[in-house]
Amino acid sequence: MNQNYEVKVAEAINTLQELVGAKALKVTLAFSHQSEDAINISLAQKAGIDFDIFTLETHKLFDESLVYEKEIEAFFGLTIKRFSASDEQIKALEAKVGEFGIFDDINLRKECCHVRKLIPLAHALKGYDGWISGIRIAQSITRSDTKLVEFDGKFELLKFNPIAYFSDEEVARYMRENAIPQNALYAKGFKSIGCKPCTRAISEGEDIRAGRWWWENPEHKECGLHLHKKD
Repeated sequence: MNQNYEVKVAEAINTLQELVGAKALKVTLAFSHQSEDAINISLAQKAGIDFDIFTLETHKLFDESLVYEKEIEAFFGLTIKRFSASDEQIKALEAKVGEFGIFDDINLRKECCHVRKLIPLAHALKGYDGWISGIRIAQSITRSDTKLVEFDGKFELLKFNPIAYFSDEEVARYMRENAIPQNALYAKGFKSIGCKPCTRAISEGEDIRAGRWWWENPEHKECGLHLHKKD
């Protein structure tokens, strides 16, 4: 998307105003402890829309991410709702997968993501007309067809991706110009942040999501949250 930065920011705000605010849609915003989500909060507040915000407690998050969650709540003056699989579901998963199963079998890794992320996500989205995500085209080949507004066939609701067309540099610029705090993991070489076992720091020049499920092929590097129903 060959637009300049200011146009992309304005388009993101207008999208939220016209398709969420003007239609009085009930929406919730996904917070995954990354800069993209903080930008979405800022854009949603600038758009003047009503929205809830949630995060998925996978029980495998970095300590830095938990600290960042509190920083964001304080910075924006909001409360983030937390959703998790049940204790019984987590125990059953751990008994089946073990400590290293996710590295040996992609099906076990996907099952881990399903229990820790998809099950609570279904609860988090229940009762809403749409949700706001921070996915961007520039993040990976699996997100190359991302649009500003989509219909999420998996969960049967609208999905808004306000910064779908932002480059990595534009994400950094927005954070800097709006003085938004960022997750301390970025300063330690992390470019994409998820659960501890499946996320590592990367070297200069590596793809932004190279640190996610690094033992898998690029086309498999999704947890299932952002796949279309046909996938």
